[in-house]
Amino acid sequence: MPNIRVAVLYGGRSGEHEISVRSAKSIIAALDRTKYDVVEYFISKEGKWEGGRMIVPEPGGNPGIDVIFPVLHGTFGEDGTMQGLFELADIAYVGPGVLASSLAMDKEVFKRVMRASGLPVVESVTLYRESIAGAKIDLPFPLFVKPANLGSSVGISKVKNDAELRVALQEAAKYDHKIVVERGITGREFECSVMGNAAPLAATPCEVLPSREFYDYEDKYLLDKAVIELPAKISAEETAEIQRLAVLAYQACECEGMSRVDFLQEAATGRLYINEINTIPGFTSISMFPKMWAHAGVAYSDLLDRIITYALERQARKKATRYTKE
Repeated sequence: MPNIRVAVLYGGRSGEHEISVRSAKSIIAALDRTKYDVVEYFISKEGKWEGGRMIVPEPGGNPGIDVIFPVLHGTFGEDGTMQGLFELADIAYVGPGVLASSLAMDKEVFKRVMRASGLPVVESVTLYRESIAGAKIDLPFPLFVKPANLGSSVGISKVKNDAELRVALQEAAKYDHKIVVERGITGREFECSVMGNAAPLAATPCEVLPSREFYDYEDKYLLDKAVIELPAKISAEETAEIQRLAVLAYQACECEGMSRVDFLQEAATGRLYINEINTIPGFTSISMFPKMWAHAGVAYSDLLDRIITYALERQARKKATRYTKE
């Protein structure tokens, strides 16, 4: 039986370009060459596809590829745009589809879907670039101000008074025309890896202990001072609840393949809130998505096997779907 031909697509235009490169190198090194033939597709920070190698957006136009493994974090990779290209090309690909990817990227729409599904999210107000001057926010300080569509905590501010709020709104408006302002939660932060298609499974959750006031860009990528506790030091009941909510959030967004679900727990009440879903989580040797699964007994290379299998299974399922009337 011939090897499965895997195209690893990485780099990209987002602020997480370097993390994407590191994740891709880890994946490429771990893919079993007795099972897979690997082709690399690198996209520069300017959006250029290196070496003239590109995905052709037409069925049958990429005969050297069986499945695509996108390792593109954030904008222009994790937001449904690249997934749309794969759909046009009619190729199997790892991770959630167009709908789930775009939905999870938009913090305001994500909250709407969670609320409609009866799942807990922090109270928030949505503003637009044109209406931030003089906007009234009927939420208590502290507040978090976030661009609706951006990753890596870029443009996010924690504010404690009205003067800071006005500055933060202007900062967030640089990165998106839609801005989410939400009540600040004082407490703990958890992450939970999920994988699967029709019957997703949740891994052992971990806790993030930021070195700064919140888990911002510097704390995630530059300072190397945040502490991760795996497993999280919580009760069995709390662990089960995080896993339950993670799977429900995953299903509500119609995720497939893999995602990481992030949580906040309010210290005063103990209540859990779903913060966001990352549809293409980090995949470096120290990234929490694979580490949570490793703790649950799924080794890195076995994890890659599983999510590639999920991609191929979804593509096979699509083959049973008609798109025109005979």
